[in-house]
Amino acid sequence: MREEHEAVLAVLKRGGLILYPTDTVWSIGCDSTHPGAIERLCKLKKQTESEGLICLVSDFRMLQQYVEEIPEVAYDILKYAARPTTIIYDEPIRVAENLIAKDNTLAMRVCRNTFCNILLKKFKRPIVSTSANINGSPTPQSFKDIDKAIIEGVDYVVNLDRDKKSSKPSAIIKLTNSGKVTVIRE
Repeated sequence: MREEHEAVLAVLKRGGLILYPTDTVWSIGCDSTHPGAIERLCKLKKQTESEGLICLVSDFRMLQQYVEEIPEVAYDILKYAARPTTIIYDEPIRVAENLIAKDNTLAMRVCRNTFCNILLKKFKRPIVSTSANINGSPTPQSFKDIDKAIIEGVDYVVNLDRDKKSSKPSAIIKLTNSGKVTVIRE
């Protein structure tokens, strides 16, 4: 696994795209602070905007560095969630402008996948995570279901968990600083 981390880190540091297994589904990823990488990722997915992109963080400490204010209820939601849960936060900071949605929000998930968590800690900043499919196409259930254009369009494909069937995409909750909670995807 160490060699995989080193290879992925080298690609991320130079603004490249990766294809990698997460705690939910296979994803396309890049450095959350690199506007050119985010633009390239959206182009690969044939997605006109960055809305809908999620960032993975290693833990609450990293999350606090990239969100201006985390509502208290977020900690309880994440602590008691039965499955991976992404929260859309108000006022993200220290990420590329083209990653932030028009309403000044960003979806972030504390990742519980061992490979991703170690990678995030070594990279020391969030990594974009969006399902490995062309916009509008179904989310691949396993590596073999990923469109050839996606595989050929990234700079590095992680050589782990290729035979594993993916779990469902994460639950998504929008949580405003005023305390309003909206379930986007269960």
